[in-house]
Amino acid sequence: MTEYGARIDHTTRAFDSDLQEIARKVAEMGGLVEKQIADATNALLERDTELAERVIATDGTIDTMQQDIEEKAILTIARRQPMAVDLREVVGAMRVANDLERIGDHAKHIGKRVVALGGDLYPQTLIRGVDHMAELVLAQIKQVLDAYGSRDLQSALAVWSGDAEIDALCTSLFRELLTYMMEDPRNITFCMHLMFCAKDIERMGDHATNIAETVYFMIEGRPITDQRPKGDTTSFPSALMQR
Repeated sequence: MTEYGARIDHTTRAFDSDLQEIARKVAEMGGLVEKQIADATNALLERDTELAERVIATDGTIDTMQQDIEEKAILTIARRQPMAVDLREVVGAMRVANDLERIGDHAKHIGKRVVALGGDLYPQTLIRGVDHMAELVLAQIKQVLDAYGSRDLQSALAVWSGDAEIDALCTSLFRELLTYMMEDPRNITFCMHLMFCAKDIERMGDHATNIAETVYFMIEGRPITDQRPKGDTTSFPSALMQR
């Protein structure tokens, strides 16, 4: 091998090492975010304020991980000057990390709601819809992160297409909670908190869809041109006005 060829080989191996490290950091961040969502949901179901506090505290770690990935990605671009698919790999990692950080913020918001509610017990029937939404969104996030790790385009597109179901479920839940509020004013405070929790979960689903679009961009080299599928997009205020 010539001296020039040796330098090229070294550069290639160094870049591959950088990509592997970035991918590892994204995977680690994704695992922590998944746990944060599960813990936030369990805290709500069990009225567990201590667990909710841990969810809130975890957000700082997730923010730091996102910053580390971004810094590593920027440094890799500056050092290696990647082109085409290699550049998309690095940019894609930054985009995924940003969406994971935002998902973590929404999990933190749910934790704060649990703390605000305290340990008072409420009918479990009021929480089941939120729990069901959280299960669906967590499954979507797991699927899209697996799709990102394996570069599975079809699996990513399945998550992208499933966003409408989450949106429709969120609106249906809003209307159900409004009914409970009208039937018994004692449910108003708790139902309002649940509505905001449901909205946080719906936004998590939107970020899972963002990640699916990033996977598509990384593989195809272009953004999805089709309109993002949406369910019933009735907003929180609109749902209130329709009662």
